[in-house]
Amino acid sequence: MKLLTKISILATSVALAACNGDDGQNGTDGKNGQSSFVLQTVVQPGHAVCANGGIQIDSGLDKDGNGKLDAGEITSTTHQCKPTKTSLSQSDLLTNANNNWYVQSAKSVEDAKQMALKANNERGGAKNVILFVGDGMGVSTVTAARIRDGQNKGMKGEENNLSFDKFPFAGLAKTYNVDAQTPDSAGTMTAMISGVKTDVGVLGVDEDIERGNCTTVSGNELVSAIELAEIAGLSTGVISTARITHATPAATYAKSADRNWEDISDMPDAAKTAGCKDIADQLVNFETNLEARYDGLDVDGLEVVMGGGRRHFLPKDAAANSPDARSDIEGDRTDGRNLVNEWKAKYPNGDYVFEDDGFRAINPETAERIFGLFNESHMQYEADRSNDVAGEPSLTDMTEKAIKLLDNNDKGYMLVVESGRIDHGHHAGNAYNALEDTIEFSEAIEKAVRMTNPEETLIIVTADHSHVFTIAGYPKRGNPILGKVVAIGKTEPEKAADDKPYTTLGYTNGRGFMDLGAETDADAGYDQDIHAGRADLTDVDTTTPGFHQEAAVPRSSETHAGEDVGIYAKGPSAQLVSGTNEQSIIFHVMEHAIDLINKAETKLKP
Repeated sequence: MKLLTKISILATSVALAACNGDDGQNGTDGKNGQSSFVLQTVVQPGHAVCANGGIQIDSGLDKDGNGKLDAGEITSTTHQCKPTKTSLSQSDLLTNANNNWYVQSAKSVEDAKQMALKANNERGGAKNVILFVGDGMGVSTVTAARIRDGQNKGMKGEENNLSFDKFPFAGLAKTYNVDAQTPDSAGTMTAMISGVKTDVGVLGVDEDIERGNCTTVSGNELVSAIELAEIAGLSTGVISTARITHATPAATYAKSADRNWEDISDMPDAAKTAGCKDIADQLVNFETNLEARYDGLDVDGLEVVMGGGRRHFLPKDAAANSPDARSDIEGDRTDGRNLVNEWKAKYPNGDYVFEDDGFRAINPETAERIFGLFNESHMQYEADRSNDVAGEPSLTDMTEKAIKLLDNNDKGYMLVVESGRIDHGHHAGNAYNALEDTIEFSEAIEKAVRMTNPEETLIIVTADHSHVFTIAGYPKRGNPILGKVVAIGKTEPEKAADDKPYTTLGYTNGRGFMDLGAETDADAGYDQDIHAGRADLTDVDTTTPGFHQEAAVPRSSETHAGEDVGIYAKGPSAQLVSGTNEQSIIFHVMEHAIDLINKAETKLKP
């Protein structure tokens, strides 16, 4: 707003008559006077002179007579500023304070302050530790699963929280292996469970190993947290929805020059001749192997082992098939050994189960131990679990039963739980299955939280690595996370520069677009041709279980990614999780919480 005041000065001439004299000559005409202007301009808050706003007053003469005050004609500038406040009143923050986002965030700060005051940093302050590993669960997977879970509940989705989102302490883990920028699960899980980063593809050994060379294992073995817990007299357990001999669970109990040596048929002759043992063999003989390493040690072995991978424990003989075998010959072992029977002989009071009915029949309050192998290979995706031949327990079911059994030990327990098929869903380029398994993972964690005492149980949730999985475009709030991008204020999908719609979720590389409809097994996509690049999705329902997202770079399988992953923690020593860390810190937080090394050393002393 401008206020303009104009003052005109008129020149006058005055003629003076001489007394008794002749009239004088007429004087010359006077010059017209110059106009004076005063210009008032409202200035907004944040102005250099008037921080709270006000009026700037400029004045000067209209020298060029153009009827306005130009910048060069201003001779004086003053300001009338609004007074500066010296304090905040309640009314000043009324808009903030009445906003739900403001209220929620303020409460979160207060809750965090209380958690910090109650935090237990005492060494050995925890009785139990549970490590949850979401295989391949990068930050984008957590975000997408959170939204998917919320939308499944009838929410817009973004405001939802997965169970571990609410944990009071969090940080990041750098996932690279010693020899690789983008890691694999063997090296990353070895770091988490032993405190030492190592190379790609090796289990329970340090970086001085030569992958695939059995003779380099000796002298380079690492001690895992599970082994320390076992020595200390705690109960121990390992659960996975992948094969129990797969990289992540195997790192808890095995020492191997190659993660692929899951059974003897996978090993080269040189390794067998040199005396290396396959991973399944090491699992069944975990107790014997551990006792052999330490003089006079007497342990009772793993109380809970559940997952997939039966084929690595059974001989290549149809007579050894399980009732729900999918293959004509289920077993892969070429040494004729039946490791299931060997386990039963070693633990006659233990319960071996291969299907859901047998699992549910076990009373964890009285059972000594459980060995569950629920599939020939990996267990089913959560969305596909109902299609299993004999039925499988869910990850939540296994977690609940494991805690009930392990909690029978007054000294405490250590449990590792892996959701292995999040990773496999991504490798197949199928976000639906990856997200559904992440949601089930969250449910298992919630079950563990409800079953345990936060004052005596440290729970850590993390991932071994991430995937090249993206959340992109500019979809409006509440847009179906599996859907095509629909912009704010729009009802129809946005189109890219090629005039085709595109989805919010996608992959940098992989097998690419597939429309398999209601198919709930992501691995069915491996029977299809690779179709990387763009496809016309106009008439495709991208929210179905069988839709596989587009990928830019064609590959037989989508790859891991190299960015940091989240670490979430609650319970004793949880506050030690903060900032950005080497992935190996997870071992040290767990060790501090239970005082594992001191307890194990005490047990080993004569």
